[in-house]
Amino acid sequence: MNRYYTRVCNFYYGKESKLLVNKKKTLPLNGNNQISFDRVEIISKNFKKIIPIKKINKLPKYLKKKVSEEIKLISSKKKNFGKLKLNKLPNIMGVINLTPDSFSDGGKFNKKNLGYKHALSLVKTGAKILDIGGESTRPGSKPISSKIEWLRINKTLKKLVKKNIVSLDSRKSDIIEKGIKLGVNIINDVSGLSFDDNTINILKKYNIPFVLQHTKGTPQFMQKNPNYKNVILEIYDYFEKKIKLLRNIGIKHNKIIIDPGIGFGKSVKHNVQILKNISIFHSLGFPILLGISRKRFIKDLAGINDSKFRLGGTVSSSIFAIMQGVQILRVHDVNEVNQAIKVFKKLINL
Repeated sequence: MNRYYTRVCNFYYGKESKLLVNKKKTLPLNGNNQISFDRVEIISKNFKKIIPIKKINKLPKYLKKKVSEEIKLISSKKKNFGKLKLNKLPNIMGVINLTPDSFSDGGKFNKKNLGYKHALSLVKTGAKILDIGGESTRPGSKPISSKIEWLRINKTLKKLVKKNIVSLDSRKSDIIEKGIKLGVNIINDVSGLSFDDNTINILKKYNIPFVLQHTKGTPQFMQKNPNYKNVILEIYDYFEKKIKLLRNIGIKHNKIIIDPGIGFGKSVKHNVQILKNISIFHSLGFPILLGISRKRFIKDLAGINDSKFRLGGTVSSSIFAIMQGVQILRVHDVNEVNQAIKVFKKLINL
């Protein structure tokens, strides 16, 4: 039997969305009446078809049941993560790299008190989460020791966890446990919990929210000819399999954020396909995080119009992601992205 997937599409926004939801012509995305949809794309390995939600009842029995269950999950309201309101789009995650070698800002904030000051400026300009990392995972990077990583981040972490929602960007279980004991709120392991076998045990022990990211390969080699038969469906299957594994070992909470991992073992073509089809991941029932800030795919698409910080490409990708209902955006340029979002939301009455 073919495996089928459900991608919601044809979105409406703001006042128009509220009106259509009230008239029962559209369904709210994640319980948010300000963004709704009236169509779904049904996908299999060799089949795609977009249908209005009112025609779901005319599908074959098996497919009707599956799509109906996923639609119910997609339209149901998501619980907040503490102070993180998932029904207000989007939540901005500000990037703080306390490294000498990250791809766009390595060495900029890893000296003296610069990381802490930068974090405060990100909060002031609208970051709801601060994502702090001490190890670069850019393409071609090599792992560093836990000792070096902890020395880079611990002082800044201690200051920031007192008043902020802090995400710890680390692949190592000992760093993760130290961070949890300091008071971090979310764990962001870009390896998809595969770098360190003990990480899952730590997440289970402390029952802490975490980001589950898709990565193909290790940072050192992940961009050497990444290959997929169908990048969207393979990533979806990866999440489904990983979440089932986590459930089986005792992680029962729903405080999981999924991240398809733009630029982590993907070509420019793969990254574009992921962005265009990002709404398929709503049917997994978890909030979606996207890290598109300053990424290489922007350069590849922009050609001669590339720039040092790729702000134009970051902003346009961010706006597109919001229009697909993505709840969390991980960005470097918090003020500029927030500026664009505020103007955009006013223009569409969101």
